[in-house]
Amino acid sequence: MADDATVRDGVEPDAPSPAPPGHQPPALRDLAERARGYAEAASSANTRKAYATDWKHFAGWCRREGLEALSPDPQVVGLYITACASGAKSVGGRKNAVSTIERRLSALVWAYAQRGQPLDRRDRHIATVLAGIRNSHAAPPRQKEAILPEDLLAMLETCDRGTLRGLRDRAMLLIGFAGGLRRSEITGLDAGRDQTGDGRGWIEVLPGGLLVTLRGKTGWREVEIGRGSSPATCPVAALETWLKFARISRGPLFRRITGGGREPGPLRLNDREVARLVKRAASAAGLRGDLPEKDRPALFSGHSLRAGLASSAEVEERYVQKQLGHASAEMTRRYQRRRDRFRVNLTKAAGL
Repeated sequence: MADDATVRDGVEPDAPSPAPPGHQPPALRDLAERARGYAEAASSANTRKAYATDWKHFAGWCRREGLEALSPDPQVVGLYITACASGAKSVGGRKNAVSTIERRLSALVWAYAQRGQPLDRRDRHIATVLAGIRNSHAAPPRQKEAILPEDLLAMLETCDRGTLRGLRDRAMLLIGFAGGLRRSEITGLDAGRDQTGDGRGWIEVLPGGLLVTLRGKTGWREVEIGRGSSPATCPVAALETWLKFARISRGPLFRRITGGGREPGPLRLNDREVARLVKRAASAAGLRGDLPEKDRPALFSGHSLRAGLASSAEVEERYVQKQLGHASAEMTRRYQRRRDRFRVNLTKAAGL
């Protein structure tokens, strides 16, 4: 068993510095630090955090089984994903979903690559086992419920307009819906350009609406959110009201409320708060009242806002695809709960 402190503590292995070994002149040290920063920017903070957790999980399993974690061994990795799929005691006794196993495998490939020791996931000890896991355990995707306009209106009524928290929550729900934004995109917004180091974009309030500039997985994109037909449901008006009463002109757009609910704090909201807000407001509004109350929260998430826009916006599909930032129309269609699946009827087209 490895005696390395990295394995003992279950910590993700550090990415190797691209700088040459030995003593370095100041210019090379500066370049090394910049290179490390660029390497970190290649993946999102959430991805790196998830990968670190997965490496810790794998290293802990190796330690308990008396196996070496630091050297990439396809046979060991094959045994590990088998343990995850079968819910072995050595991994906590709980079966992992196929998507979780695939993410854990991606984390191991990434971690070993950072050490200059590539792991070949096409090796038969990994690829064959993973194919069997998919065939045995893969389940159809479970889509979250779409928040439709009538649902959103009911949810907005549960937000107290007399409090800062209520004003913030109204703005988040409306901006998330009208922009078709992911939860990390909502909480990652700043009040202006180049204001924070951890921001994922910024806003510009224009006469015709709101221009949102976002940094995504494939680069920068712009999302245009037009003004609504009524001040009560206008996402831009809701945002302007929040900014006014919260006195926010720079820094994170959506923040925690402090001081007994009287003022916004300096810290950015965690993106999980968007999912909690959607679940809480949906429950308070009585959505899906036909189901037991304990079953309702699992139906809704931050994605429910994106799905709601995709399902209810009566415009050409290409505009919805652009708003959501999807690379393909097929991905957009997965979000459209109301679309006519049989609009193109190949049965009739074939003469039957």
